[in-house]
Amino acid sequence: MTGTPLFERMALIGIGLIGSSLALAARQRGLVKEISISTRSPETLARAEELGLGDRYELDAATAVEGADLVILCVPVGANAAVAKWIAPALKKGAILTDVGSTKGSVVDQVSPHVPEGVHFVPGHPIAGTEQSGPDAGFPTLFEDRWCILTPPEGTDPDAIEKLSTFWRGCGSDVDRMDPNHHDLVLAIVSHLPHLIAYNIVGTADDLETVTKSEVIKYSASGFRDFTRLAASDPTMWRDVCLNNKDAILEMLARFSEDLSALQRAIRWGDGQTLFDLFTRTRGIRRSIIEAGQETDAPDFGRHGKGNPDGPAE
Repeated sequence: MTGTPLFERMALIGIGLIGSSLALAARQRGLVKEISISTRSPETLARAEELGLGDRYELDAATAVEGADLVILCVPVGANAAVAKWIAPALKKGAILTDVGSTKGSVVDQVSPHVPEGVHFVPGHPIAGTEQSGPDAGFPTLFEDRWCILTPPEGTDPDAIEKLSTFWRGCGSDVDRMDPNHHDLVLAIVSHLPHLIAYNIVGTADDLETVTKSEVIKYSASGFRDFTRLAASDPTMWRDVCLNNKDAILEMLARFSEDLSALQRAIRWGDGQTLFDLFTRTRGIRRSIIEAGQETDAPDFGRHGKGNPDGPAE
């Protein structure tokens, strides 16, 4: 992107994988003129400065957002309410406040009460990520050809929504809009439930007494390896996701449990046709994802190298 930056000053509260990738992408594409960074850890803030991710570095989040016309909360969803309350008095009138959390109903409920009049709150969720975390994990192409979903509350200024949409498109993303509760239901099945299954399967393997841990590692097939990739995701982030999208996750877990019971019955009674029909149907879903450009058909799933966009979604 060339020409005048969309925003004079962007403030990033939190500088993990998403925050650092946003800093790199926005800088590389000329989307912002100045970047202010804040995080509660002095060590993490110092590392962000060593990496040259921003122009200003503040431990005080309220100081970091002063004068910013775009403020992005890049913290675990459980921390959003406290951070919003902290920065509220310092937010500039006319600023756009957004976030990157993978639950949206809870973010709307927790952040909205603290948003000052004249500040435009447009919750967002870039569906991109890897299992890595911290400021060193970021890379500027993380958001390319990924979706970013915006869930603006009713009555949000259309110009603010469009300007934030332009920012995400500038980072390489496709942009969609959803109702917050519908977003949470969709993400519960496409992201949250798969992560929970991965955590559970890897935990089960770790607990097995009939095989040793070295055997689990030595003979890991591709399926188990992919589960370990998901299960390596940030535990703080995923704890908060579960607690803040509880209803939708429990609904999807109940549906999954019913389907798992049906699968158990088919195996127990030797119902090969039911098994074949299920495996055929699910294979079609995989092909649809590839055709939609959300995956590669390479045998290794294209997961070599740091630029992998197909890691765990946040």
